[in-house]
Amino acid sequence: MSRASIRPAAPEDAESLLGIYAYYVEHTAISFEYEVPSPEEFRSRIVHTLEQYPYLVLEEDGVIRGYAYAGPFKGRAAYRFSCEMSIYLDPAAKGRGYGRLLYEALEAELGKRGILNLYACIGDPIVEDETLTRNSEQFHRHMGYTKVGEFHRCGYKFGRWYNMIWMEKMIGEHT
Repeated sequence: MSRASIRPAAPEDAESLLGIYAYYVEHTAISFEYEVPSPEEFRSRIVHTLEQYPYLVLEEDGVIRGYAYAGPFKGRAAYRFSCEMSIYLDPAAKGRGYGRLLYEALEAELGKRGILNLYACIGDPIVEDETLTRNSEQFHRHMGYTKVGEFHRCGYKFGRWYNMIWMEKMIGEHT
């Protein structure tokens, strides 16, 4: 039986994490990036995120199967109690509950840091296709997020236009 564990990411994980992310850049409209970042760029992104936010990896029997991290919602001080969430799973590891495990761990860490509002920016197909379905929206809804906004035909990838939605979850009390 496999064992899954979650730990903080380290810059040394960049190559493994980039291996997961590259699939989403090259084959899906989940990421709106067109080019896979270099290992150096990806490592820099990890280092920059860890300066202020948690970045977690999930390992199954010592192999990284997914990661999730938080980042600034907006760059102004008044937004310091809010953050944007991101998650990527190895496509071969989907359906094992790893997304839930990662998000629950990330939410717990963010709660300890005083974060109250979580936001997810999600590519949304006008019509589902082979590069984008509504699975991410469904996952976030299952995790307690609600849809709070929609932008129409704002992302263009693979010769198609895609919408983008924002989803929100409150994890703390606003006093």
